[in-house]
Amino acid sequence: MIAARLPVQRPSNARVLIVDGEGNIEHKARSEFAELLRPDDVVVANDAATLPASLFGQHSRTGRRIEIRLAGRDSLDEIRYFSALVFGEGDFHTPTENRSKPPALKRGDRLELGRLRGTVVRLLNHPRFILLQFEGSPQEIWEGLARHGRPIQYAHVPTPLAVWDTWTPIAGRPVAFEPPSAGFVLDWSMLASISARKIRFGTITHAAGVSSTGDPELDVLLPFPEPYRIPRSTALMIKHAQASRGRIIAIGTTVARALEHTAAVFDGLVPFGERLATQRLGASSRLRIVDAILSGAHERGSSHYELLRAFVDDETLSRIDHELNTRDYRTHEFGDSVFLERAAHQTRSAPRSSAAA
Repeated sequence: MIAARLPVQRPSNARVLIVDGEGNIEHKARSEFAELLRPDDVVVANDAATLPASLFGQHSRTGRRIEIRLAGRDSLDEIRYFSALVFGEGDFHTPTENRSKPPALKRGDRLELGRLRGTVVRLLNHPRFILLQFEGSPQEIWEGLARHGRPIQYAHVPTPLAVWDTWTPIAGRPVAFEPPSAGFVLDWSMLASISARKIRFGTITHAAGVSSTGDPELDVLLPFPEPYRIPRSTALMIKHAQASRGRIIAIGTTVARALEHTAAVFDGLVPFGERLATQRLGASSRLRIVDAILSGAHERGSSHYELLRAFVDDETLSRIDHELNTRDYRTHEFGDSVFLERAAHQTRSAPRSSAAA
């Protein structure tokens, strides 16, 4: 695989690698994604817009320059308290794992971040992972983020991202910390094609988190807890699909995580409401809801890659890796895609009751 270096969401040559339930692999243009769907399928995407979650400023006690990357919060409505990663001097041009360390952080340290002021409430079991409290009213905090924040960015894209580069065409509330980039495949033409095939389309809102911290001890904890909200309309679509044996297709790992978290809590049901996803999907996970996933071309060892192990076995993933590498698929958020059906032997478990939603 090669890194996608240009912030183009729907390049004309974008591809999708397809794996069916029997493990057979084929390749198509990603613009043909709708042709992979069947009548009675339900497609669910994440409609979160991406926050400008990278903030540069100063550690008041030492005067040293720092970067804060917001990484989590307890609810979609929380605006004052965030978990955050702290970096020292530098910016996205330096690979994350090579970034300089911040000054030693202590409880009560004040951070000056453009127009925003924050305080370190406590360290979160790591010297540069903190609970951050912003000062000011919600309006002042939003204005500070809008004026001073930038999208979280990594070194593979050499030019600075604008916030709109990170918004999918269906973006709504700004709650994601990094873009739910599987949704870049969608545009209004694609959605019209999906509708013409009598395929239902629903959304959830999920605060997609950071993909890399630059520290192995923190990376093994990814993904961090992420709040999400399932609307009544999407819950009803999923209930209908369960009753009619239609497939449920997740656009992205965030959607899979949210739906499977709710199903685990409610024994196979997906009622509407807001919750906090705390689980990690992987090889040992029991999928209850999602039948197939459209995701990016992820590198082995990443949390996104680990989630794909819930859909296919390691032998199939190795064959996928071989195909992605030999055919120069592009990885990262502006790269190509994979479409994986759940392995045929992993049958969807029946919900406890039909009274979902």
